[in-house]
Amino acid sequence: MKRSKALHRFSAFLFLSGFSILSLQAQTVLNVKADQPLSKIEPTMWGIFFEDINFAADGGIYAELVKNRSFEFAQPLMGWKEQASNKFAITNAGSVLILHEGGDTNPRIARVNVQADKGYGLTNEGFRGMGIKKGATYTFSVQARQQQGSPTMRVELADANGKILGTTSITPAGSEWKKYTATIVASETEPKALLNIWFDGKGVVDIDMVSLFPNDTWKNRPGGLRKDLVQLLADMKPGFIRFPGGCIVEGRELTTRYQWKKTVGDIEQREMIVNRWNTEFNHRPAPDYFQTFGLGFFEYFQLAEDVGAEPLPILNCGMACQFNSAEVVPINQLDTYVQDALDLIEFANGSPDSPWGKLRKTMGHEAPFHLKYIGVGNEQWGPQYIERYAVFSAIIKAKYPDIQIVSAAGPAPSGELFDYASKELRDLKADLVDEHYYSSPDWFLKNANRYDAYDRKGPKIFAGEYAAQSVATVSPKNENNWRCALSEAAFMTGLERNADLVHMASYAPLFAHVDAWQWTPDLIWFDNLNAYGTPNYYVQKLFSTNKGTHVLPVTAQGETVAGKNGLYASAVTDANAKTILVKLVNAGDEPQTITLQLSSARKISQAGTITVLKGNPDEVNNLEHPTQIHPEEQPLKWKGKDVKTVLPPRSFSVVKIPTL
Repeated sequence: MKRSKALHRFSAFLFLSGFSILSLQAQTVLNVKADQPLSKIEPTMWGIFFEDINFAADGGIYAELVKNRSFEFAQPLMGWKEQASNKFAITNAGSVLILHEGGDTNPRIARVNVQADKGYGLTNEGFRGMGIKKGATYTFSVQARQQQGSPTMRVELADANGKILGTTSITPAGSEWKKYTATIVASETEPKALLNIWFDGKGVVDIDMVSLFPNDTWKNRPGGLRKDLVQLLADMKPGFIRFPGGCIVEGRELTTRYQWKKTVGDIEQREMIVNRWNTEFNHRPAPDYFQTFGLGFFEYFQLAEDVGAEPLPILNCGMACQFNSAEVVPINQLDTYVQDALDLIEFANGSPDSPWGKLRKTMGHEAPFHLKYIGVGNEQWGPQYIERYAVFSAIIKAKYPDIQIVSAAGPAPSGELFDYASKELRDLKADLVDEHYYSSPDWFLKNANRYDAYDRKGPKIFAGEYAAQSVATVSPKNENNWRCALSEAAFMTGLERNADLVHMASYAPLFAHVDAWQWTPDLIWFDNLNAYGTPNYYVQKLFSTNKGTHVLPVTAQGETVAGKNGLYASAVTDANAKTILVKLVNAGDEPQTITLQLSSARKISQAGTITVLKGNPDEVNNLEHPTQIHPEEQPLKWKGKDVKTVLPPRSFSVVKIPTL
């Protein structure tokens, strides 16, 4: 009892003296050699991986609200429903017939036979409904031609109970195809609205390309991208955008592979195909998942330019997904595939007088996109891939020697397939090798030093897909919890420390619709009206917005800070902003007191900031609490060249130190 009272009095003395029990902890001293910058950090260091999975494109960032707008789905009326007013049975009011008029790209049309003066219509359900906002303006458009009579199309936005939320009308005229447009102003906000098209007046009318877009798109482009989703990307200040995937590049079989030439030019002439994630997972079937390519390669290039990122297109190398059909094109029949790559470079960089450069100009972008990187294959492996990559590389480099080619090391970061690919690509003097890591948080914590001992004479590394899995890879129960995000932050300190070798890195996948996802975890989640960044998103954002220009050495007792006592660290300097940036991860359950000794640094300010991201291991963000875990910036002051701070348990912090 006496001992307890004595300890209590001693603690009180420490408190009154300006100390705390925390200050009695052993402090960790990190030596940051601020005047010894090492390797340059590539502007592409932290980027974005985009793939049309989880309804990321149609139903996501591509702002079209009508599903199956041109009746080209495998079931032509999927997403559509015939309607009749109370006075009529549908069979007496009218009918719809799908006609195949020939052609390869958009052969189907809907012929509507209206048999009653009023009361027959079609309803489109959108992508798990249509998100509309009160006071917002929406543009309805349709390709139409009259066959008989002159029915008027009365267009409504409605909720599930039939309440009208906005209306407009158009009257097609003439027997030739013509595009008609009209606007609707929504009277209320509704996350799952429907689009009704009522046909008033007897007659027959053909319709195609039925469309509804919000006017308030990214940069107010008609038929453009969803503004809030693009803004989340722009806020990251990504160094690159990789597109269009991902396994979607390969297709389940070669006939459904991604072909970039079919995604450019007039929207009406782009050939829709099934999305390979349509039936990939039994736990999340999506039979209504198709690719209209309203978001095509031109729009991807434009998006990259908008957010200041380098475009990184990935092309099929003559191989379908090896997890599915594993089809390959014979090595002597690769010409079409290789020519696609050469033509893509011309589309992006060629003169407006060149064939593909002319198309770019026609689409509204006369200046080149300045493409520097191109990927050959996505996640292929084995001798079949290596021999095809060699053909692509030789031909591309012969014509465009400055283009950097991204190659694939297979689906896993170790093992026989990975070792084989790594050796072969090294022998072929590949530019960048794409390595993927989907594993447990513990793997990421233990592999923060993965690249410390890599051979610097070989290819550079593109950490093209990574995400910590809270349960297991491909499990539908994975969550974007703080435990996973924190482990990724620890791993990323190792990527940054090795920026001389690692030139690009991106989390994957990027987007997921809360009502239509196939894969978890994902960086950004959204519904029809709202979106939020996960804890993983904020980790990515803190790295990408605090990138710096050169790596600085940071050690504890002469050793790399990569997991001892749960501490991870990397440091950079930003020569342009005259700032030292130290990233610190405390993966432990207790706070850690840290002293940053800026050895031989130039004169530094005596005040900076510390931005802290922290949470409980199982915490997540969601639509109800979108910023439950988010960065908080606080002022930080010190004297001399030693910067002291306390890292909260389970936290990721960025210390910003201005130099003078």
